[in-house]
Amino acid sequence: MITAEALPQGDLALLETEVAQELLHTDIPARLAYVAADGTPRVLPMNFWWNGTELVMATFTGAAKVPALRRHPAVALTIDTVAGKPHVLQIRGEAVITDVDGVVEEYELMMRRGMPADVADGYFADLRAGGAQMHRISVVPAWVGVLDFETRFPGAAPAAVRKR
Repeated sequence: MITAEALPQGDLALLETEVAQELLHTDIPARLAYVAADGTPRVLPMNFWWNGTELVMATFTGAAKVPALRRHPAVALTIDTVAGKPHVLQIRGEAVITDVDGVVEEYELMMRRGMPADVADGYFADLRAGGAQMHRISVVPAWVGVLDFETRFPGAAPAAVRKR
C-alpha cells in the first residue's frame, strides 16, 4: 500500500493509499458535483462502483443530470466519512455517459452490496421485467486528493494543526 504523506495532492498514485482504498470500497455514496443545464452548480449523492480504473455510477433515462453532463462533462466527486477523524477522497475528471438497454452492470453490483439477496433479486427482476433503460456514468480520475486529518490536512490548515 502506498503511503500518502510523500505524494502531492493531484497525484493519481493517491488512489492506491489506504484511505482512498477504504473509501473506494465503502457503501458511502459519492457526492457528484457538476454544472446543471441552467449553468448553476449541483451536488448529488450517487451510489458508485470502483472497478480499479473508473468510478461508475448509473441513473435511469429521463434524469436531468444526463444532458447536463453531456454538455459539461467536467465533474468533481468526494467520498468522505462522518465518524471520528474524517477521511476524504476527492476526484476530478470527465463524465462519460453510455446509454444502456437494461440494467447497468455496476449498478446491480453497487445496489446488491447493500441489500439482502432476496430483496435485490426481486428489485432487479422488476427492473428487467419493466424494460429498464439506464445511463452508465463513468469517471476516470484525472486528479486525486486525499485528506485523513492525521497526516494530510487541507492546504490552508494552520501549521500548528498540520504538525500534530
